[in-house]
Amino acid sequence: MPRFITFTPNPALDIATSVDQLVDAHKLRCDAPQVHPGGGGINVARVLHRLGADVLALYTAGGSTGARVHALLQAEGVPDQALAVAADTRESFTVHERSSGREYRFVLPGPSLSAAEWQACLQQLTQFDPPPAWVISSGSLPPGVDDDGHAQVARLAQRMKARMVVDSSGPALRAALQAGVWLCKPSLRELAGLTGAELNSLTQQKQAAHTLIAQGQAHMVALSLGAAGAMLVTAQESLLAEALPVTVASSVGAGDSFLGGLVWALDTGSTLHEALATAVAAGASAVMATGTALCQADAVHSLRQQVRIRPL
Repeated sequence: MPRFITFTPNPALDIATSVDQLVDAHKLRCDAPQVHPGGGGINVARVLHRLGADVLALYTAGGSTGARVHALLQAEGVPDQALAVAADTRESFTVHERSSGREYRFVLPGPSLSAAEWQACLQQLTQFDPPPAWVISSGSLPPGVDDDGHAQVARLAQRMKARMVVDSSGPALRAALQAGVWLCKPSLRELAGLTGAELNSLTQQKQAAHTLIAQGQAHMVALSLGAAGAMLVTAQESLLAEALPVTVASSVGAGDSFLGGLVWALDTGSTLHEALATAVAAGASAVMATGTALCQADAVHSLRQQVRIRPL
């Protein structure tokens, strides 16, 4: 049985291309597209697989796009299990504007799941014997699924005695935290939304993470700070890592690479310091790649020696 299960309730076929300039009302001649399997949990599974972890990507799939997501995962050698749904899996589009260096991301809502389809997803999560050590539920919830979708997964993980990891946003993240998780990875904007505060200083950011932990909503908080780096907080320890000065090709999948590197390192017995360095290196490796190519293991191992971390 897999040690890690990633669950992606709303996966996507990620399509990335480039144009000279975005101009309205004109036909824009694009470069040949890069196509990758996408969605938070799927991306985390791809990273874990590259790092040598025993992982299974569990995700919904419908129509020709769902079949293509499966085929692309198979081509990468990522163990996967597609949960059939009636409607077509969505596509997501990323366009790089060469003239400005800006990146534009177009995210569709995804197919609507019926109550029966959602219950089949939850049921499948309980079928692993022995259960996984980690359940990583990541990404947006599809239409038709209540805001407590990740929270329902969290409660199942608790019954399985698995470490529950959630990476989502808005009401779905809030509900999951109220159910209680082992690790969450909010962005600064998402953490501010949870607390209702602006969180302008490192002290405020650290305190907001500590509040989630003190309230029993999370055992550990990994806070993404963008160009300012990342923070890792537990009840006993708080660390700040500086971002690595790398050339950014695409930000797509950087957070998922960060999370994959983090849980892989934690599972192998790394210290919090080592785990955070691995996570930052994985995120940096990902932004250097175009499309949703994500990080590569050799780059992660090389870059993590350059990550500077200090206690808070």
